[in-house]
Amino acid sequence: HDLDNVISETKLPVVLKGVLNPDDAIEAVKHSVQGIIVSNHGGRVLDGVPSSLEMLPEIKSAIGNDVDLYFDSGIRTGSDVFKALALGAKGVFIGRPVLYGLSYQ
Repeated sequence: HDLDNVISETKLPVVLKGVLNPDDAIEAVKHSVQGIIVSNHGGRVLDGVPSSLEMLPEIKSAIGNDVDLYFDSGIRTGSDVFKALALGAKGVFIGRPVLYGLSYQ
């Protein structure tokens, strides 16, 4: 399994990004990841991809407190951060707001 190979080759914590399915989260925990990042990698433009925020509480419910759970999708305001934290994330990652700020002239 590729994940096992990555984990065996490093002493660093391995955090898996892009999980949108509770079963995948459970499988990641079985393979000893230290964290999971719920993210659709900007996939909200694809038909049939569930909302990351919608999946966050389901994934939290599936893994409990076994590993750290983070969120990375659609954070644009402070209230978005609080929503993700309230739904089970330990922390959030932001990208676009920072890029928008850097691009402002």
